[in-house]
Amino acid sequence: MNADVQNPSFEHWLAGARASAQQPPKLPRQPLLVAGQVVGSVAEGFMNKIGLHRLLDKRFKLSNSEHSGAPAWHLDVPTGAATEALNTLAAALRDADLCGPWRNEQLAVCNPAGEVVATVERGAVRVLGITTRAVHLVGLAPDGRMWVQKRSMTKPNNPGLWDTLMGGMVSAADSLPQALARETWEEAGLRVEALHGLRHGGHVDFSRPSREGGGAGYMRERIDWFCAQVPEGMEPSNQDGEVERFDLLPLDGLRTQVAQGLFTLEAGLVIAGYLGQ
Repeated sequence: MNADVQNPSFEHWLAGARASAQQPPKLPRQPLLVAGQVVGSVAEGFMNKIGLHRLLDKRFKLSNSEHSGAPAWHLDVPTGAATEALNTLAAALRDADLCGPWRNEQLAVCNPAGEVVATVERGAVRVLGITTRAVHLVGLAPDGRMWVQKRSMTKPNNPGLWDTLMGGMVSAADSLPQALARETWEEAGLRVEALHGLRHGGHVDFSRPSREGGGAGYMRERIDWFCAQVPEGMEPSNQDGEVERFDLLPLDGLRTQVAQGLFTLEAGLVIAGYLGQ
């Protein structure tokens, strides 16, 4: 085997990772509007796979008609019922085996101005092309090594791959700081107020096809990442059963493992941001 394949450079990996994070949809997509506001998109023909009578029975009307000169799906709902309507649609997708893993977790649904107009089950966001937010924490030891976690083999996404010290979704109930604090405790057993030098480091944007919905999904996500030092004598300890173990890696070894594809794409790009690349 070619030595470059066995030992890919971090820079080569990074170029491919950035291209992978920004990809057009594999299938043509049509806007999804709820109560007249664009909140996502769906693959052409996707909505025809579910029994639309499920929505009519619940006072909601789903139709395909023009928006800004092109076909779009419109979910018309009574005032104040956008969340109920979207979750009814999510349940219909689940019953047809057309959404991602069901989490019983609500995520915010925003219009193009960033205003929250509803919430929806996490398992439906990618098939509906709804933009989500996530948070990661880069945790450093006093000697400069980085704390990383190995994801549990029972995780629905990327089981067994390595990740940053913490990575999780921002739920509808959380602000960004609240999500950071909650996920840091659940995944690593650490209180953010006990960490040193906590700061916002940057963000990574994703727009790429998703396997969910039989390949009809589209991931749109903003990951805000933070970094902080884990004080001497303090070690992470998983609380929610989603982490197999933690490890400390020197930065050179970290680059090598990321380049070998041992980390999730999201974690690798966050780590690249921390490294200034």
